[in-house]
Amino acid sequence: MNFPILSFITFLPFVAGILILMLPADRKNETRAVALAAAAIDLLLSAWVYLQYLLGDLQGYQFIERYTWLKVFPLNIELHFGVDGMSAPLVLLTGIVMFTGVLISWGNDDPHVMSGIQDRPREFFAFLFLLAGGVFGVFVSLDLFMLFFFYEIAVFPMYLLIAIWGWAKTREYAAMKLTLYLFIGSVVSLVGVLAMYWVQYQNTGILSFDMLQMESAGFSAEFQNIWFLPVFLGFAVLGGIWPFHNWSPDGHVAAPTAVSMFHAGVLMKLGAFAALRVGVMLLPAGAQEWSWLIMLFAGVAVVYGAYIAFVQTDMKYMIGFSSVSHMGLVMLGISTLNQTGLVGAGVQMFSHGVMTALFFAVTGMIYDRAHTRMIPELGGIAKVMPFATIGFIIGGLVSMGMPGFSGFVAEFPIFMGVWQEQWLVAVISSISIIITAAYIMINIRKVFFSPMPENLEGHVGDVTVLDKVAITTLCLFMVGIGLFPAIMVPMVESGVGYIMRLLGGA
Repeated sequence: MNFPILSFITFLPFVAGILILMLPADRKNETRAVALAAAAIDLLLSAWVYLQYLLGDLQGYQFIERYTWLKVFPLNIELHFGVDGMSAPLVLLTGIVMFTGVLISWGNDDPHVMSGIQDRPREFFAFLFLLAGGVFGVFVSLDLFMLFFFYEIAVFPMYLLIAIWGWAKTREYAAMKLTLYLFIGSVVSLVGVLAMYWVQYQNTGILSFDMLQMESAGFSAEFQNIWFLPVFLGFAVLGGIWPFHNWSPDGHVAAPTAVSMFHAGVLMKLGAFAALRVGVMLLPAGAQEWSWLIMLFAGVAVVYGAYIAFVQTDMKYMIGFSSVSHMGLVMLGISTLNQTGLVGAGVQMFSHGVMTALFFAVTGMIYDRAHTRMIPELGGIAKVMPFATIGFIIGGLVSMGMPGFSGFVAEFPIFMGVWQEQWLVAVISSISIIITAAYIMINIRKVFFSPMPENLEGHVGDVTVLDKVAITTLCLFMVGIGLFPAIMVPMVESGVGYIMRLLGGA
């Protein structure tokens, strides 16, 4: 196929963002329509890539594109794109969150609801699409420099999106805290990336950031043991790994709804994916040397995040710490370095991305109408927002790992993979399942099925048609993968098979 579909998917958000900025500021509906059209096209193309990959031979990277960008000594940088069984689901995930995020941000003129983005939607969607383009770029890049370049593009707009459109009480603090954590982490990773670049040149005589070339660069075991932790943990900061997770819940809470969806749904996967792609796949001997430490950090995150989520009274903080726990499961699966755990981690990245996007979407709908997210101040939401209630319950069942939903398909292999390596960590981490079930069920009862407070009676209305489309879209993927795991598991297994070959050669 000659059509450069991955380039189109990656650069469409940038082009759409520029077009949106060229529209007059008072043409809000036209701005929203352009944003929705661009998001819908990217979702369809992402789905097409996913389906075509699934029907292919499931070996290695597909949809390869390669363009020389900068070839001046000592730099040799290319736009080298491709997807494998691990990244294709994440490209689809980004398309889903991008599309539903635009729907949730649509806004209306009802003074009682004030939903979506009504203040400067033109600038908001432009920055949101800059973020989306960076995310797509990381997932499809096979050139290490471009992966890092897109990684920084994805981080930069978060500060502005939170600081300008976020929750007034904490937005400046949360935006700065998030930015400092992520930039410090990325600088640490950058040092490791440059070290890998020069050592590869010394070993092979080839100046290249090509990650496929670096996989066979012959890095010594000593070099890998030294540089694995800086590279892996530098990227894993964005994945919310303990003890570098502290920025994440504050960022979730302060961000506007669509940005929270992107933050937890996609950006945290960006950190985990980059840590896997650069840390584990390029430095496999270092990964085997330090896997015990990553497993320790991840195990703490799983239990600690669940417990802290249990005691929260703000719905967004509850979901934020829940994300720390569930991303801990992703890191736990990666730390096993075995087939079962890595497959679970790959599916969990997709499952958690869709689930947490749904959680934040419904929470945003409730806040827009009730003007509070505090759990003790809410009640009776089910009778006025029945569709949103069903969506939240489905998300809760996924979070609890119930059979028949995508959470079970993801979490069960992770725990099995951990059991193969260290049964005690698996036993301790499984405590999180009980805690998660407890806070999910307690908060569903309090928020949706307890009596509605008098001050909310008559003031809370139902969600919009666009909101229902977003909820339905997200729920379909969680239920579909739960009932038919073959939709995704074989694809992830193919990507994991490639990783296992690299680990076997360590």
